[in-house]
Amino acid sequence: MPLVGAPRVERADAVRNRLHLLATAREMLAEQGTENLTMDGLAERAGLGKGTVFRRFGTRAGIFKALMEDEEQAFQKQVLAGPPPLGPGAEPLDRLIAYGRARVGFMIEHREITRAGLDGRQSVPTGSEATLSRMHIRMLLGQIHLGAADLDVLAVQLTAALEGPLLLYLSASDLTEASLQIEERTAQGWQDLVQRVCRP
Repeated sequence: MPLVGAPRVERADAVRNRLHLLATAREMLAEQGTENLTMDGLAERAGLGKGTVFRRFGTRAGIFKALMEDEEQAFQKQVLAGPPPLGPGAEPLDRLIAYGRARVGFMIEHREITRAGLDGRQSVPTGSEATLSRMHIRMLLGQIHLGAADLDVLAVQLTAALEGPLLLYLSASDLTEASLQIEERTAQGWQDLVQRVCRP
């Protein structure tokens, strides 16, 4: 899963404001949940102007997208340099299975923040996370040697099984009632799907 794009250089005060806003947002989430986190509330709690918050995040969904950036970076590091089979060193099919299993767990663990970060004006899955998943899945499919299969389309279809639609399909009540069971069943479903798709 290669990292896309170079990091944007920011002024020191802008970096401080971002870190302060995200730390404040995490505190508010722990206390109040996603439903009660607003742009105005965040500005007031952080002691910053509303304009600063709007310039930083743009929309309420932008707050949650920013919160997920650090989590996504940590996940990417495991994929790029962590131990196999998620990281390098395992057979491509084993890595593909491990990636899907790990991604399912990641998406379910961060479901509330990810849902809150979905922008209704955009298609689902959204954002660079889905692009990174697709690139990684496409790379692994190419290493498995599936003959005449259209690997680009197949990568898009497999990515869709792991990103936004997963969270939209699995309702909050489903996950509250049996989150571990849902996670394992979904991860096993991914493994079954990939093993069938990649069968010689």
